[in-house]
Amino acid sequence: MEKYLQTGCGSIRGTADTETGVCAYLGIRYGSAPRWRYPVLVDGWEGVYDATHYGPCCIQQRTYMPEENSGRVFYYHEFREGIDYTYDEQCLYLNIWTPANGCGAPVLVYLHGGAFLGGSAQEKCFDGSALAAQGMVVVTVNFRLGIFGYAAFPELEARDGHAGNYGMYDAYAALEWVQKHIADFGGDPANVTLMGQSAGARMVQLLCLSPKVKGFVHRAVMCSGGGQVRLFGRQRKTQEVYPLWENVRKVSNASGFAQLESMPAPQLYAAFAYCIRQDFGLMQAACCPTADGFLLPLPIEEAVPGRKWLDIPYMIGSTGQDLMAGDLCMTAQNWLCQEEQPCYRYHFSRRLPGDGAGAFHSADLWYWFGSWKNSWRPFTDWDRELSIAMVRYLTAFMAKGSPELKDLPAWPATGLLQNSEMLCLGEKDIRMETVNLAQFPEEGGLQ
Repeated sequence: MEKYLQTGCGSIRGTADTETGVCAYLGIRYGSAPRWRYPVLVDGWEGVYDATHYGPCCIQQRTYMPEENSGRVFYYHEFREGIDYTYDEQCLYLNIWTPANGCGAPVLVYLHGGAFLGGSAQEKCFDGSALAAQGMVVVTVNFRLGIFGYAAFPELEARDGHAGNYGMYDAYAALEWVQKHIADFGGDPANVTLMGQSAGARMVQLLCLSPKVKGFVHRAVMCSGGGQVRLFGRQRKTQEVYPLWENVRKVSNASGFAQLESMPAPQLYAAFAYCIRQDFGLMQAACCPTADGFLLPLPIEEAVPGRKWLDIPYMIGSTGQDLMAGDLCMTAQNWLCQEEQPCYRYHFSRRLPGDGAGAFHSADLWYWFGSWKNSWRPFTDWDRELSIAMVRYLTAFMAKGSPELKDLPAWPATGLLQNSEMLCLGEKDIRMETVNLAQFPEEGGLQ
């Protein structure tokens, strides 16, 4: 049924589940940003805001190439099949799920993955209903990607004092919006957990290394992406990627920067896509966040040894058949060796039923969100039990900075030694266990 709420931004219409009382407010515009401009917050609207459907996600490859025809359909089938998406450069929208009669509830802000090139907050697994039913406020965020999110040219630095990282500034703007407005939705702005997976986890880590985020984030969760990991390569300074983006300028045949900036999105993306096809690794590296001297003052390799991260509790982990599985597990652990804050490590090894993909990269998302009802997979009683436990661990961590619960297996803050114990979320049980990093293949995940 429809649900109306009066906020500091104005009146908003969402939907409410009649059984649980959970309300969903979808497609709320949190910022405005023309191409290669930094976002300006949206703090109000005229009339009643219709928040009953998702907003557009950023233009990406599947905007122009139907994913079912791409030849790489695993994640399409897993998370996106049957969903109608819209795409736009103006993609700064977030979604909020609230508990029944919530007031001062812990808040989760989630950043999706997708190699900084694709993805959205609309995928089937990112349904915040189960977490909201446990008394949490859940926020999922769309932000700019690819050439729209990370292009960097000297002209932009000359204009703004720094260039690039537009997707990172979008995430920062979403956190700022949450600080200002989440109390209207029953959330506590003084208790915000920032969570992400894969590229989203890298965004979480980098934001936790930014002094500007202090006071906006009070706990952090990194799934399959924390640490100094080869999956993303060395973090460059912004000026180092200028030559990579110059290739796109040349391919586009733009006569000058003004023409490039105003070029129709399909034409601009076509030039970008051509460069990706020529050298995917190089252009994907260009789309990773850079050290711009402003939001991200230092490369991670320099910031971590100087202990520049937020003084908050952390949760970090990976899956059994993750991308670069051993590397993800090892580098996350090595990063935690630098930490003095409470750190909770996990390893998800449950092989999902329905095919032979195992505990693939992103497999744990169904469980952390408790959204398995949205999946095609024939989940068993154990899958449901495991998901309930993981939701409870996560909500306890959000509420008090520790996932410890008396009626679940103990999950103490762990270890600064190689092969130290972590919480293993496995085939038949949950337990603290020493994970031998040598068991991981050099390259894991889906082929």
